[in-house]
Amino acid sequence: MAENSILRRLEGLRHKFEEIGQQITDPAVMADMKRFVALNKEYRELEPIVEAYDKYKNILSNINSSKEILATEKDEEMREMAKIEVDTLENQQSELEEEIKFLLIPADPQDGKNAVLEIRAGTGGDEASIFAGDLYRMYTKFIETKGWKYDVSDFSEGTAGGYKEVILNVKGNGVYGVLKYESGVHRVQRVPQTETQGRVHTSAATVAVLPEAEEFDIDLRMEDIRKDTFCASGPGGQSVNTTYSAIRLTHIPSGIVVQCQDQKSQLKNFDKALGELRTRLYNLEYQKYLDEISSKRKTMVSTGDRSAKIRTYNYPQGRVTDHRINLTLYNLSAVMDGDIGEIIDKLQMAENAERLRASEE
Repeated sequence: MAENSILRRLEGLRHKFEEIGQQITDPAVMADMKRFVALNKEYRELEPIVEAYDKYKNILSNINSSKEILATEKDEEMREMAKIEVDTLENQQSELEEEIKFLLIPADPQDGKNAVLEIRAGTGGDEASIFAGDLYRMYTKFIETKGWKYDVSDFSEGTAGGYKEVILNVKGNGVYGVLKYESGVHRVQRVPQTETQGRVHTSAATVAVLPEAEEFDIDLRMEDIRKDTFCASGPGGQSVNTTYSAIRLTHIPSGIVVQCQDQKSQLKNFDKALGELRTRLYNLEYQKYLDEISSKRKTMVSTGDRSAKIRTYNYPQGRVTDHRINLTLYNLSAVMDGDIGEIIDKLQMAENAERLRASEE
């Protein structure tokens, strides 16, 4: 990327940054909450680019000053110092230009959102439910290491342990941008607890990660929703199991059904179920976006095909393989304890490299 081209793009973005900074202090803009929230989000996203621009301009200015010394200075010691300075600064310039290339790639607008994480037992009977429980433990430990918060909105326990299905709401900084790489089919190869002859079986669980819709993302009309109440199941004490606190919401136009039963309060369950319904409706549109980008370039993010096998956990060999980037690690026990950061980092690097190639075509 040519130096002048970088400067032109960065100068344009800095001007936009300053304009937005003025707009968000305008009382008329502040009165329009939807616009105010959108502008604040855009302002925060532009901040690291503007910081890089200021740093880049400073480096270019110092390079010009050092080159001027080289052109005019007669003292050899001063010239040598200036030459060393130019070499150092030009290396910094090259490194910063590479960083800027990635900063200038348009970000997925969903990356900063919270997420809904669904884990469902697939093929494999009881063993699949047990494995879904293992994935639940893996993700909750990872979430804790990131300093995020989560709560379970709905679940169905397996007959031999684990879960047939469990749905989590995960909240924190940039949750979806990290967890989105986990969508797809996760396979496990091991001797099931139910196996008497020591044979290795293959079972599976599906993971789906959806960006949580914010209140301003979708217009949800209450007259399109049917509400049903029922008694909650599972742990939670007498009041949970004997009162009609659980909520089931049906969105009549789309047929989407969600339910929440983890709170003792019907009102709290309703609010959480409404949030999940909003997210599912929002993701009908988001799915079109994923399908569009996957048709144009390779992507590390699953486009919703629940048959897409993304990762295998092989217990006899103690290995984990991510099939999208042909990555194999022999640290299965650490991964199952929530240490999945290295895998996600490499997926993000592969995704960014692919997006950079696409932007340069």
